[in-house]
Amino acid sequence: MAPPKEHIAAKARRPSAAQWGPAPYPVIVADRSGTLIDVNPAAAALLEGAAPGAPLARAVPSWLVRAHEETVREAAGQEGGPQRSGFRGEIGALSFEAHPSRGLEGHVVWWLVDDTDRRLAEEQLATERQRTTFLAEASNVLLASLNADRCMRVTAQLASQHLAEAAIVIAPASGRKLPMAVAVEGRAATHGTVTADPAEVPGLSEALQGFPPVPSRWIDPGLLPTWLIPEDFTGPVGSAAVTPLPGHGVPAGVLVLLRSAGSAEFKEHEEVFARLFAARAGAALSAARLYAEQSDITRTLMRDLLPPQLSRVNGVEFAGGYQPAAARDRVGGDFYDVHPGGAPGEPSLAVLGDVCGKGLDAAVLTGKIRNTLQALTPMADDHERMLRLLNGALLNSHHTRFATLVLATVRRTEHRVRLRLTSAGHPAPLVIRNDGRVEEVDTQGTLVGALPHIEARTVETDLQPGETCLLYTDGVTEARGGPLGDELFGEERLRRALAECVGMPGAAVVERIQMLASQWLHDGRHDDMALVAITAPPTNHLSAVDGHTRGRYTA
Repeated sequence: MAPPKEHIAAKARRPSAAQWGPAPYPVIVADRSGTLIDVNPAAAALLEGAAPGAPLARAVPSWLVRAHEETVREAAGQEGGPQRSGFRGEIGALSFEAHPSRGLEGHVVWWLVDDTDRRLAEEQLATERQRTTFLAEASNVLLASLNADRCMRVTAQLASQHLAEAAIVIAPASGRKLPMAVAVEGRAATHGTVTADPAEVPGLSEALQGFPPVPSRWIDPGLLPTWLIPEDFTGPVGSAAVTPLPGHGVPAGVLVLLRSAGSAEFKEHEEVFARLFAARAGAALSAARLYAEQSDITRTLMRDLLPPQLSRVNGVEFAGGYQPAAARDRVGGDFYDVHPGGAPGEPSLAVLGDVCGKGLDAAVLTGKIRNTLQALTPMADDHERMLRLLNGALLNSHHTRFATLVLATVRRTEHRVRLRLTSAGHPAPLVIRNDGRVEEVDTQGTLVGALPHIEARTVETDLQPGETCLLYTDGVTEARGGPLGDELFGEERLRRALAECVGMPGAAVVERIQMLASQWLHDGRHDDMALVAITAPPTNHLSAVDGHTRGRYTA
């Protein structure tokens, strides 16, 4: 009787010595008890002591012995069922995958496949992925702040956590002082300065100037100065690396990495990776320092562009208020100034204006207008001439913007305040009389900076004690808000609000109008808003009873 076809097929699938003998892979055959039955030449060359009849435990590594035992148990428990396809371990310096197959009489044939190159490639790929992830995360952390000191501390902390046991970030020297940030084993970094000579550390002076790094093998750790070694660094320094921090055109500093004597020395690929990290840290440090420099410049310029604090000048009360269109903009297109007379008895000049546009461009032109008007203060009584000269200066500049403004020459007399008012395309000033009336000063003219010739009409008016003249920009009347958010504040609403401010000091009038305009807006968008109140102070005097005793205060 012929054997079943399945038995013939299974027998054909079973490997034989004729099959594995010339195989390029090492092949060993062991029985169920762990005794070697056969070994091909490749396996004999790989495994010292591997020969037929030898115990498996003496010829192969322990991981392969355990794999054989597990395979035998699985075969005994599920005859004909699936079995594990492979095991992995090391033989000497090489890595192998061991694949079992069933041989005759329950023997196990082991095929050993060298996967050293693949394993190394996988490890390198995993390492590169980790490094790429670290660099991306480090860039995000470093760029999260534009504070240079914090950026130095974060750089040192990250480097001590991922690159070495200790990291020191050194910024370019300020005189003989070196700004430093120090971190050990990923702990929070400390920041300070040290008076030291960079030449004491090999390559440090050159790295601070942006020259290439010095290989760690060139640095003798025993000669490093004590000021470079952190206090909480354990053990003697075993190796050190000095890497420059490249910035935007100028060096941003130096990164010094330290490892203890018991740790592995820096390898070439580790130093290359440290330079990649240093490039990102240097860019972040450079950006932080550039931002700090620009902030200092901006603050210096802002001091001249911001509206001044107003107070009493030559016996007249001045009060001002300014609200830019956007909270982030401290300056904009609206401005005001008060220029006192150069000598006693000379009038003061109050100016309020509105430059076309918003933001920094408008603020720059605002600064030019303010400086020009300040230079023209000696001719404060001739508004038309001042406006003509200002108009010519704006037409001859590279700016294409124009401006509206109102000039007020203010002179204090014995019983009142005399005003000379001229509008150049600006909303007319409003005067709050003591009887509650709100009068519009009928002055008008053309805006400046747009046409070669301008026209303007000057109007004089007097303020009795307690009366106020309000200069304002159209940002107040054109503030859009209300119940539905689409209605203008308007001139009539402004007049009614001013009528309720009779007898108030100028600062109170400005504050009241600002509050009403803000409530009207409901935090909506608006133009720049500026206000100047010119108030004739109440007349106060002292009356004596007999010429010698304390007098009584009357108003």
